[in-house]
Amino acid sequence: MKKKRISIFIIGLLSLSNWLGVSAVKAQEVTNTPLTKEEWKAMPLYQGSYVGVDIFGLGSKLMGSDYFSSEISAEVNLKNRYFPVVEIGYGQIDTTQEENDIHYKTAAPYFRIGGSYNVFYQKPYLPGQFLVGLRYGFSSFSYDVSAPSMTDPTWGAPTLPFSYEGVKSNASWLEIVIGLKANIYKSIYMGLSLRYRSLMNAKAAKNSEPYYIPGYGKNKGTNIGITYSVVYNLPF
Repeated sequence: MKKKRISIFIIGLLSLSNWLGVSAVKAQEVTNTPLTKEEWKAMPLYQGSYVGVDIFGLGSKLMGSDYFSSEISAEVNLKNRYFPVVEIGYGQIDTTQEENDIHYKTAAPYFRIGGSYNVFYQKPYLPGQFLVGLRYGFSSFSYDVSAPSMTDPTWGAPTLPFSYEGVKSNASWLEIVIGLKANIYKSIYMGLSLRYRSLMNAKAAKNSEPYYIPGYGKNKGTNIGITYSVVYNLPF
């Protein structure tokens, strides 16, 4: 799954990079001179705000995935260099594992806060930004988990069925984000980001632990995530 997501990210990144490169060539016909430090310092602090909607998770769900995750984001452009951001999303899963028939279900919102840094901040003529950043994520959720009686493959002894509903949990994690945002038409941008996630904490119950964490993915030490967003540059 990680290899598949990374492949999707590379394809998307190449597409956006090509678009950004073509647009940059057109922009350079007007000016291709990077800002000096003095010009950048003289630039007004506030350079605009953006809101975005992730469509990658929705597309995955429509293609038959057991997982659904989508989010909206709001970020502020400070001197075309710093981009503080807030992300609010909703994650859901309803799946049965084929190897052991364990059924797991959860649905809950998640939250992230952090910021990104535009590597090309001194090149405002470029129709987009190349961004690296950091996020802190958190989700508080409950889940249902159940399984039928099974025969132990090693000892041959039957196991008792179990069912737990409304098990409360919460989790927090960090994300390293690398992404590209390209202007495609007037105030509309397309944004693509690859997210390396590292789990900080996931609360386990006495008899179970969460299989899936909204906003993070499967409950394991690290995860790879992708967001592909439609972004609107607000007119103020």
